[in-house]
Amino acid sequence: MPNRVKNASVAAPEEWTDPDDHVRAPAGEVHAWFRGTNQTACGLALAREGLRRFPHITWADVQPATGGYADRVTGVCRRCAAALGVRRDEKPWTRRDPRP
Repeated sequence: MPNRVKNASVAAPEEWTDPDDHVRAPAGEVHAWFRGTNQTACGLALAREGLRRFPHITWADVQPATGGYADRVTGVCRRCAAALGVRRDEKPWTRRDPRP
């Protein structure tokens, strides 16, 4: 499954261009997309939903916590994340002072 995450590219409804590098980057809610397919990992049709493809940007690059192209990403599709192996019980927080 980790190999799938490396191969996943990104599709998003909007795009913006980085003024320094002149690179197209996704904006809005991002979805995982595999090259050679016409749908996202969660099953949305790219053309029908008006999603743009970003084959040069990987799924890891748009994660809000660590990604370099996540500046204008407003959300990550939960169904696509689940299709790529993210677990529901993985929480972004940790308990610092547990109850006795």
